[in-house]
Amino acid sequence: MPNQPTGDPKAHDTSKFSDSLSGSCLCGSITVTITEKDLFSKPRGHLCHCSNCRKVSGSYVASNLLVEADKVKIDDRDGTLKTYEDKASLSGNPVYRSFCSTDGNPVKSETAAYPGKVVVKMGMMDRIPQPEAEGFGLHRHEWQGKHDGVPVYKLKWAGPEKERMPWGP
Repeated sequence: MPNQPTGDPKAHDTSKFSDSLSGSCLCGSITVTITEKDLFSKPRGHLCHCSNCRKVSGSYVASNLLVEADKVKIDDRDGTLKTYEDKASLSGNPVYRSFCSTDGNPVKSETAAYPGKVVVKMGMMDRIPQPEAEGFGLHRHEWQGKHDGVPVYKLKWAGPEKERMPWGP
């Protein structure tokens, strides 16, 4: 029997995520649980187009959720969580990018620019909330589509550098 396709987010009703959302790396060694209400009742998280996030995600954009560190629980069953110190950041603060050393799956990022917060890499999750913003819009590819109702910022979507692109809401 052929394998069935996996990962259809529509197979996961958002009502089951009313109090928390969990996901894992590809090999299952690392599980991340976000304990937060209202993850799907309003736009949350952001899409990032900066070069570093694109490289970490292995895609043209990264889907991230900036959340309080005490709302994130990471279980590292097999001890595969490793961290890379990324010193090439806009703020000048290093970004500590954690990933699974077995399958390479990005897990989280932390930086002094956002004290007490964690950037969870949302590709691990069965469902991803609609983003509230896009950051580093200047770095978008010209062929990318636009997301209705999602503001796009030239650089950062949070902090003093935020300035919206001329298009978008």
